[in-house]
Amino acid sequence: MIRANHRKFDEIRPVTITPGYVIYPEGSVLFSMGNTKVLCNVTIEQNIPSWMKVSGKAGGWITAEYSLLPRSTHTRTNRETRGLSGRTQEIRRLIGRALRAGFNLDQLGEHTCIVDCDVLQADGGTRTAAITGGYLALWLALDKMVDKGIITPTVFLDPVAAISVGVVDGEPLLDLDYQEDSVAEVDMNLVMNTREEYIEVQGTAEGPPFSGDTMNTLLGLGKKGIRELIKLQQMFM
Repeated sequence: MIRANHRKFDEIRPVTITPGYVIYPEGSVLFSMGNTKVLCNVTIEQNIPSWMKVSGKAGGWITAEYSLLPRSTHTRTNRETRGLSGRTQEIRRLIGRALRAGFNLDQLGEHTCIVDCDVLQADGGTRTAAITGGYLALWLALDKMVDKGIITPTVFLDPVAAISVGVVDGEPLLDLDYQEDSVAEVDMNLVMNTREEYIEVQGTAEGPPFSGDTMNTLLGLGKKGIRELIKLQQMFM
């Protein structure tokens, strides 16, 4: 199939990373992947969740929030003022799990890191862009704390990134945009670290079931894309 901008089947969309996009948060990154643009801002509070206090659990915590701005999509998306949709809750939990895998919470001290991921423009892969941009924003925020001697560099584990893969018209593809994702026969999101260890694999057959060979092909494409994304992250680390 012919992809937008004549991308190859194993080619990611152009990536632009703008650190410090907002001046007030402890860490801020505007992460753009093709026409998908996600603003990731980090707030660090000198406190921990009540459940950690009750359980006596040492260290800190990382949590994430996610939202689509009303005109980030082709038609207006209503603000979620009366409670979060199931989709939003699932995505924010995914982002939080993914980001926690990249840091040593025991070395975070009694701090809670809140990573707000706001989609400014959606063209597929918003949750994976939020993870990739969110990781860098959080790294930048915690690096400032390391420089000040508040925490130690042992807080950093292996960098984390995420990407989508799928099957469209029978062809495995890397980094699906909206047009591809909306008609995909298989849709999958991968979260990995630099050790090429899996943090999360979310895969669905939108039609007939898919084979193990297809699964392995998609995992291979995902590894390639995540390697490239982590290299881009490391340019700012």
